[in-house]
Amino acid sequence: MLSVTQAVQRILDVVEPFPPEPLPITDARGLSLAEPIVSGIDSPPFDKALVDGFAVRTADVATGQATLTVVAEVSAGQVPTREVEPGTAIQIMTGAPLPGGADAVVRIEDTHRDGGRVVIAGKPVAAGQNILRSGTALKAGEKVLAAGDVLTPSRIGALAELGCGRVLVRRRPRVAILATGDELVPVEAAPGPGQIRNSNEAMLSAQIAAHGALPTGLGIARDHPQELAEKIRTGLEFDVLVLSGGVSAGKFDLVPTTLAALQVEQVFHKVDMKPGKPVWFGLLARRPEVPPDSAAVDTPRAVGSPTAVGSPTAVGSPTAVGSQSGCYVFGLPGNPVSSLVCCELFVRTALRRLMGLEPAEPIGTPARLTRGFHQKSDRPTYHPAFLSWSAEGLEARLVTWHGSSDLRATVDGNGMVLLPTGEREYQAGETVDAFWWG
Repeated sequence: MLSVTQAVQRILDVVEPFPPEPLPITDARGLSLAEPIVSGIDSPPFDKALVDGFAVRTADVATGQATLTVVAEVSAGQVPTREVEPGTAIQIMTGAPLPGGADAVVRIEDTHRDGGRVVIAGKPVAAGQNILRSGTALKAGEKVLAAGDVLTPSRIGALAELGCGRVLVRRRPRVAILATGDELVPVEAAPGPGQIRNSNEAMLSAQIAAHGALPTGLGIARDHPQELAEKIRTGLEFDVLVLSGGVSAGKFDLVPTTLAALQVEQVFHKVDMKPGKPVWFGLLARRPEVPPDSAAVDTPRAVGSPTAVGSPTAVGSPTAVGSQSGCYVFGLPGNPVSSLVCCELFVRTALRRLMGLEPAEPIGTPARLTRGFHQKSDRPTYHPAFLSWSAEGLEARLVTWHGSSDLRATVDGNGMVLLPTGEREYQAGETVDAFWWG
């Protein structure tokens, strides 16, 4: 039986990242950039005022005391039509271009108007005061983002500032979710004798969306070979198919044999862990080789300059788009905590790998236990926990948990801690590896 580490490595070995393709930046939050971005402009593109006030010559206001003639006004979006000459000032708004002749801006709070003049009565004014010089934030030719950088809201904003409306990224996986079992009924239905609601589909959809993919629920497949095969065929049209239930060793655990009949190749079945031991992973067919021109782009693309727009290297070039076929398939145990844990460890790894996000594999964070407890298990256990930060670092409070069917316990948690095989008494303050959910 594989360890969790070995199973994760099998996933990394099998799953290939999507080829880069162009997307609008408004659709790219959380995706991995597949090309370096270099600025084609200076930012800001002109010297500008940082405050509302008056553009002046420091030679006129070096002492902080002066009365100057106001000869013009310039607001953001306007271009100054006059220069600041000796003995004059131009009223200026935050973000407006600095007029010629001026080398400082006096805050409006340090002035008062006297008809057509402004009286300055404040501290001495130094050259460059309240001015942001052209290119201070960014210079033309400077690298803004590297291939592999994840597009956060602030990075998307920076791309927009440079006029980069589309970028090469690895798209979001389309994930089908199929719950199996005669005992399941829809969430809105009242369960009859021996029945339970299909909670796993809703939970897995939320988890998969939280990891940046696009979930689609396929409903419930009954424990009948023909119905199960038909619904699995639908799921195999997606990038990833996640099944819940039907992967253990019972009479009606039909998922592995049905997948085999549909030519889905098994990569592994069963992992040495608790909960989630029966987890299954495989793939349908083989994805065609990614064309060389659809791999990540190493040559930086200058954005922001007029010549960069519509150039052969601009995002959106047809040669940047690749195509793939096939499907990665996960069979998760039907018990809800097993499904939750396996999704966080294994499905998440595959999704991040497809999107080119690194590290793709789950990485534990050391956490201090807030209280002691007794642990006994024949397999490594991922125990639900509430994780929080304190002045001393990450802390983990284990929640009361009654096993893989106890979804209620996870309501009090936001992650899990890994407890090795064996029996031992843990003390408060001991360190364990913790994993956040979602």
